[in-house]
Amino acid sequence: MKTRTRFAPSPTGYLHVGAMRTALFAWLLARQDGGKFILRLEDTDQKREVSGADEHIMKSLKALGLQYDEGPDADGDFGPYRQSERLEIYQEWAKKLVEKGRAYADPYTSAEVQSFREQAQKSKKPFLYRNHRPKTPPTWDDSTPLRLKSDPKSYTWTDAVMGKLHSGPEVIDDIILIKSDGFPTYNFAHIIDDLLMECTHVIRGQEFTASTPNYLNIYEALEITPPILATVPPILGPGGNKKLSKRDGAKDILEYIEDGILPAALINFIASLGWNDGTEQELFSVDELIQKFSLDRVQRSGAQFDDRRLLWMNGGHIRAMDIDTLYEKVAAYWSASAATADEEYKKQVLALTQERLKLFSELPMLTNFFFEDLPVDMTLITEHKQLKKLEQEELKKLLSDAKQTLDASDFTAPDIQERLNTLLETSGQKPAVLFSLIRIATTWAPFSPSLAETLEVIGREKAMSRLENSLNSLN
Repeated sequence: MKTRTRFAPSPTGYLHVGAMRTALFAWLLARQDGGKFILRLEDTDQKREVSGADEHIMKSLKALGLQYDEGPDADGDFGPYRQSERLEIYQEWAKKLVEKGRAYADPYTSAEVQSFREQAQKSKKPFLYRNHRPKTPPTWDDSTPLRLKSDPKSYTWTDAVMGKLHSGPEVIDDIILIKSDGFPTYNFAHIIDDLLMECTHVIRGQEFTASTPNYLNIYEALEITPPILATVPPILGPGGNKKLSKRDGAKDILEYIEDGILPAALINFIASLGWNDGTEQELFSVDELIQKFSLDRVQRSGAQFDDRRLLWMNGGHIRAMDIDTLYEKVAAYWSASAATADEEYKKQVLALTQERLKLFSELPMLTNFFFEDLPVDMTLITEHKQLKKLEQEELKKLLSDAKQTLDASDFTAPDIQERLNTLLETSGQKPAVLFSLIRIATTWAPFSPSLAETLEVIGREKAMSRLENSLNSLN
């Protein structure tokens, strides 16, 4: 059987990095052998459901390119793919457990169950519902919760990531299978769905490890062979000492893309949170991730989130793009001053700034001086580590000599660089002084690409005009 994996989020909010990593690992596994990746919405907790969250989840997966083969808005032979539309299925399986004597109606009120908890606390013992299991439970008629009649025992199982795990009988309890509102709990529904949808692998977060023994108890009660279980470690905040949260700056997946993060870079970054291929390689294309990903290379400890690394990766993916593709991607990010520039000029500018670009949203800041004369900002000189040491007359002399030297150039980058190098020798100045001064005087921007190439793109006329204006400003 080919691999069949699933991503089964609850539509209770935005899609965060941790959930998307679970989806990505499942998607990569399915794509490796031409299997199927399923989206299933686990919407059985009606009170916590957020309106529009289901559409947001689907939009986020598609925006990243994680297209699912079966799901709420896709074809599939195992639907429906919303748990709220599968209630009759869960009822049928629940009745099988009742008939086998492995499930019973819960006769207690919430207040009575709470009193049992308080008794356990007073006795300094863990609360186990099975210690209060009724001897003659009423007939289950959907008006009361349905509980598993558990079989407390030890379990040893193999997790595809965590290895061999073990639990004792003390963690097994009579958990709720069907709630009094007729909706199943996650604990029950996902087991039925994974069976009927023929899922070969179940990948989920570490928070489900403690519940796995109870899941195994249900599998046995239903006489079902569990799929391959894989537990991924948590994603930690920047400090590395707690789980990542919104307070740590984590964003909704779509926000990253709106900020200019490439989907391929975001996939690369998310995959690297807890996985590597055993080499020094850090930048992967999506195709490379599909080829190289494996569960046995997923680490067991938490992975630390670092948005600076995400920006670095995004820059790496931007640099790997050919200029025509990049030009199409940044079409909506140019500054207003670039609106009237022709395509060829904008591509020249883009090729120069591609090395520095980490976010598409940075494009106006990095390129505006190519399209308009920025206002003179003398603090760029007076606060410069080297230039602030020079007297005004020295600055004027250097700029005047630079203007004369550059005016004689054919304004190609090689010739400009050669003339600048000659000026370095005749002036006796350091590159950090001379080149910084010329760069500032011709752009009035805090930074720019290499000087010779920048001047070539700006052109002789504009460069000479800006040098003249800068000289006048110094006067």
